[in-house]
Amino acid sequence: MTAQTALPQMRETTYDVGTKKIFVAETGDGPPVLLLHGGGPGASGVSNYHRNIGELAKEYRVIVPDLPGYGRSTKGIDPTDPFGCLADGIRGLLDQLGLDKAHLVGNSYGGACALRLALDTPDRVARMILMGPGGIGTTRAVPTPGLNSLLGYYTGDGPSRLKLEKFIRQYLVFNAADIPDEVIDARYRDSLDPEVVTNPPLRRPKSLGALWKMDFTRDKRLSRLAVPTLVLWGAADKVNRPSGGPMLAGRLPNCDLYQVANTGHWVQFERADLFNRLCADFLAGRR
Repeated sequence: MTAQTALPQMRETTYDVGTKKIFVAETGDGPPVLLLHGGGPGASGVSNYHRNIGELAKEYRVIVPDLPGYGRSTKGIDPTDPFGCLADGIRGLLDQLGLDKAHLVGNSYGGACALRLALDTPDRVARMILMGPGGIGTTRAVPTPGLNSLLGYYTGDGPSRLKLEKFIRQYLVFNAADIPDEVIDARYRDSLDPEVVTNPPLRRPKSLGALWKMDFTRDKRLSRLAVPTLVLWGAADKVNRPSGGPMLAGRLPNCDLYQVANTGHWVQFERADLFNRLCADFLAGRR
């Protein structure tokens, strides 16, 4: 466990973005930073970043949305292009916030959202931090055990606390003892939203076309994306393979890579002190 700044009081607003409503909590002043959460069952913005918001808010305007399909935002994601759907939603949110450009910080599903937004509209992204992002080599090998556990949560006999606990303790983090029971309890309650159970936002692609859209290594724009990028990847990540880090660093022309020892998929939670320090410095250009 690491020291952490207490979660500050946050302003809560729901924005109309096209046909969707996106819930946002924010705090702090300074350059705007959007924290984009991962796609696990019961995920939401503040719950995923509660160890980071207070520290980053000392220097930045920290904006924490619930991604479309999650939390208090409108449910439902386009299954033919989920990353594009998320990116469109967050770009529309930037418009509603009156922001021409912002920093993006994305974990897993949120990392895929950030990368797709940057590829489609690089002028909207100042700097970008990706933690174990999805979409890196997804069509090149069979899914990891952790990803299979994640994708299977709503299938078979349906959601259960036991399935969620196994995913979090066995696959999401390096040290299962770091996860309090109340974290699992809260995530489990949120995972039972009836709209999500009937229409999960993260599922196995049903077509080859959809699968290929979810693999950024097939996107030729990657080698031309000049947005300054920091990739953080847990060396013990069991959801998205750590080999994705060097792959991204080798393709992106302006990318730093930090591989975090003894850490799983949830870098911002497991190594909060390190994460907060690296984020604050990188976003400020203190490289």
